[in-house]
Parts: sequence; structure tokens; C-alpha cells
Amino acid sequence: MKKNIKYFLLITILVFASTACKKDYLDKVPLSGPSNQSFFTSQDELILAVNGIYSSMAITPSDGMPYNMTIDAVTDINWDRNTSGLQAIGRGNQDSNSDYGLNLWSSFYKLIARCNFILDNAEKVKSVVTPAIFARSVAEARFGRAYAYQNLIELYGGVPLVTKVLALNEAQVPRNTKDEVLTFVLAELEEASKDLPVTYGAADVGRATKGAALALKARAALFNGKWDVAATAAKAVMDLNTYALHTSFSDLFTYNGQNSKEIIFSLQYLKTAKKTHSVPRNLLSRNGQGTSNKVPSQSLVDSYECTDGLTIDQSPLYNPAKPFLNRDPRLGFTVALPGSVYFNYQFETHKDSLKCWNYNTSPATRVDNQDALNAFATFTGYCWRKYVDLTDKVDVANSEMNIIVVRYAEVLLTYAEAKIESGTVDASVYAAINSVRQRPGVNMPAIPSGLSQAELRSVVHKERMYEFAMEGLRLFDIRRWKIAAQVMAGPFYGRIPKGLLASAPVIDANGIANYTSVPNRADMRVIETRLFNINRDYLWPIPNIEIVTNPKLVQNPGY
Repeated sequence: MKKNIKYFLLITILVFASTACKKDYLDKVPLSGPSNQSFFTSQDELILAVNGIYSSMAITPSDGMPYNMTIDAVTDINWDRNTSGLQAIGRGNQDSNSDYGLNLWSSFYKLIARCNFILDNAEKVKSVVTPAIFARSVAEARFGRAYAYQNLIELYGGVPLVTKVLALNEAQVPRNTKDEVLTFVLAELEEASKDLPVTYGAADVGRATKGAALALKARAALFNGKWDVAATAAKAVMDLNTYALHTSFSDLFTYNGQNSKEIIFSLQYLKTAKKTHSVPRNLLSRNGQGTSNKVPSQSLVDSYECTDGLTIDQSPLYNPAKPFLNRDPRLGFTVALPGSVYFNYQFETHKDSLKCWNYNTSPATRVDNQDALNAFATFTGYCWRKYVDLTDKVDVANSEMNIIVVRYAEVLLTYAEAKIESGTVDASVYAAINSVRQRPGVNMPAIPSGLSQAELRSVVHKERMYEFAMEGLRLFDIRRWKIAAQVMAGPFYGRIPKGLLASAPVIDANGIANYTSVPNRADMRVIETRLFNINRDYLWPIPNIEIVTNPKLVQNPGY
């Protein structure tokens, strides 16, 4: 199924390269991109321009990793080892000169500009384009633009709403309110969904579908408390009868799972189009040729329930001497745990474990354990397992594995949460939650019927953490649940370097671990001590260069 939209990206590059070799190269048209004097003249040119949207959506703000694979590092479940703007945001001392924030702001507005160009110029070729292709192309541009604005308002609040290509004398525009931009996003996604196909043929896999537009609409509505809109949009996706939960949770994040019916929209990568990412290198252990610079927290590991459906502070199945036994399988599918096999090595981060097994040889051999010896081995004692596949072993810095943006499990939990918050709980809410908990290979106990709104809210909050860790949703969840100040301020913990916790921490209704009562808490590794300013940090600063060059922009409070 690699013969999909990724090949169109390669063709786009070749087309523009060939046109640059014509004898009329001195014509006064922009050399950095399409000109409204030369674009569009045909259906092929319109399609090529739309293909570029998808490349622009694969935003890489740092470390050669897609945006949604880095953003969790500014939350309680993940840490970025690099001394960078990303680390500073997580630590709580970011400012308006953050390189990470500027990269995101600029990249999203470049995506918006690309979409606006298409929407401004598509009418030129309407008469020579197949009606279905024309409608789809316009809808794809609206989808890409809505995606950009949906992310911008969650990061920055109100932002300038630009819906056309601006002339130089129009470039200074003020911020719109968040509600104004949200209203635009919801309307755009609804309109786009009407003209986007439910499915595509093999040659077009990777394009936005009707389900993708509706799922993104459900997400945007949920993040902003529009419960009825979120539930309706999520139900519309469910009613398409196109998507289904993958039978193997761990498989979803490997090459084997790229064509799963669970995936609604994903970023596409292809080596022959020179479109790759370096996720494996950043996540892998030192033994596995990685740098371990994005690592999960001890609190995330401790949040996962035992197989009886109880948290580790309540379950009789939990044994502090063997803390990873009898746990929700999603823990081991998401996080590389000490004692497991990871990238064909015995993964052990106890600092006295000087040797480990190398299973790349037959028979296995004992080798120096770099995950205990290397000064830059995982600081928390854990690594991420999602998106790590042995297929990338020959080149961990250039993976072509697609990165999921939205999948069906999110739609189900969005539907459930929206119904819970709107007070319209029925059997369908329990069915949605339990289908996620009980997919084959996970098989966690079903939640019982008759729970209160508060109990159901707790279930969904924890399920979203268990299900979507390292998928780029955590920041927006802890913000909208108004628990960011609670979970972000204070120590960010890793494992005890030469031991285990003597007892389970207390786990609260949101799945958050409190280590106050753990006897050997002082032995835990404190990776960093974080700050969170409740009057400031629920929004990021608008990049300073934008404020300087556009006096009409007003900075967020506290920056």
C-alpha cells in the first residue's frame, strides 16, 4: 500500500524541477513557489498543489520528529533530554523566544498560506477539472487549514484568522478570539466532510477522508467543551461503519499496522521521496542505537491499572518486588520496561546491571549494557516502545513509518466523554469505553454499569492516558481538565537507579501518582523540578518576532 499519496509528493518535486529547466527560465515569476500568474492551468496542477498540503502537515519542530511525537514532552508523562525550547516549556520557564514555539507557529501559518493559495486560485481551473476532483481538492485544502487552526488555538488561544492570501500591505492583522477561530474550524470541517470520500483507492491512501474531517471536528469540539457537537461528530464517524479497533494494540505502531482500519488519518513518509523522520533514533535505548532523549515518566508507568481493573495502590495483584507483572498490557506495549526484550536486547536499567543479553546473535551473547553504563542512557529508566520497529534497524535516523494523527479509539473515547459531560449517559457510552478496554490483546475488565458521572469521568481520563501516551494528546487533555497545575509542578521522577519502589504510590481519580507515602521516595531519581504558573502557562507565548513585526498582535498574559 506504499503506492499512495507519498508517490504524489515525489512527482510534485519532479514536476517543479523539470519546469525549472525550460528556456523561458528568465520569466519574472517567483522561484520559491507557485505564482498566481502560472498556477493553476490544469487538473494535474491542482492535484499537485493539494499534495503539497500533506507534506506541510508533517511539521517537524525539533529532533527530526513530527510535532505530535514531541509535544507530549511538555507534559507529566514525557521528558525531553535535549537542552532546548521544548525542554524549557516542560520545565515551565519558556519565553517568547522559544525556538520550538516559533517553529510551530511558523509551520502552521505556512500550511495555512498554502491552503489559502489553493482556495484562492482553484476557481481558475474549475471548468477543466472533473467536478468530483475539484470538490475534493477544495475540501482537502479546507481540511488542512482547519487542522492548522485547531492546533494553533489550543496552543496559543486566539490567533489571527487569515482566510486568503494577503498582500504585503494587509499582513499586519490582529488576533481573533479563540471562539471565533473555533467556530470557523468547526464549520470548515463540516463543509469539508461533505465533499471528502469515505475511502480511497490504493493510489490515494493517505488523503483526508470524510471520517478524518468529522473526527477532527469531534476533537476540536471536545477540547472546547462543546459536548453535543463532539458527540454528534464522533457518532457520525462511528456510523460510517468504515473503522474498527485493531486487533493488536502494539501492532498499530509498527509497519504491520500501517493499513489498519483503526487509523483514520496519518502523516505519510517514504524514503524514495526523501520524506523520513528520526523517531526511532530519539526513542530507542542506547543498546538499540538510540539516544533515549524522549523518555516516559515513573508516574506514567505507575498510572496503569492491574489486570483486575484496580489501580496499583488498590489491587491485590500488585507486587512492589515485581511491579510490571499483572498490569494492563498497554503499559508494556507503550513503554519499554526493565526486564523486557527491546530491539533484540535485554532491556535493564538497574545501574548494577553491567552486562545484558544481545539476541541479535544466535545463540544470544552477553554484551556491555549501555543502558546502565552510558551517561546518556534513559534518565528515567524507561524508553518508549510505540513507533519502534526492527525494520528500521539498518537506519534508525530515517524511518518511513507513518505517524498516526487520529484513530478510531480516540473517536470512541471522545464520544463517551462528550456524552458523560453532557449528562446523557446511556448504554452506548459503556459500549464505547469497554470496546477500547477489551480489544484483543488488551482484555481489561469491562467497567460496570451504573457509575456516577464523576466515576465515569475518572474512567475516561485514565483511559485516554493509557491509550494515547506518546501520541500528542496529553497536553490538551491536562489543560482542558484543568489539572495541568497539579501534574506539572514539582519533581519529574524516574525510577530508583538501583532498586524499586517499596510500595505503591497513591493513585488519584485522574490516574496521577502521589509518592508522599512511599517509604523510599527519596531514592527516586529527580530528572528535573518543574514550575507551572497557573496565570500564564495554560497558553504559550506568541513568538516575539511576530509581536515585533506585527504591532497589532497582543501577547498572552505573563510573557
